[in-house]
Amino acid sequence: MEERLVRKLMASIKCGSCGQHYEPINVDVLAHREDTWLLGAQCSSCHTQSLVVAIIKEERKPEVVSVGEDDVLDMHHFLREFEGDFAALFSERR
Repeated sequence: MEERLVRKLMASIKCGSCGQHYEPINVDVLAHREDTWLLGAQCSSCHTQSLVVAIIKEERKPEVVSVGEDDVLDMHHFLREFEGDFAALFSERR
């Protein structure tokens, strides 16, 4: 799937803070591997920034999973203590 289409799909999702739809121009593709996309999005209305992990299978309708503030805080704590190798984490396994 093309990045442009992934951004357009994000326009169907509402901001968890204010309820406005995201605009494709405010969505950045941070990483992509197979059906998994890591996206950064900023709400044009309230300027809240979001980190979105989307699993998009072209043969199925995409499922939207929202991430709450507690999830973001948990990820923040995890990343602060993380001493691993992100390159190895996201590289293809052979």
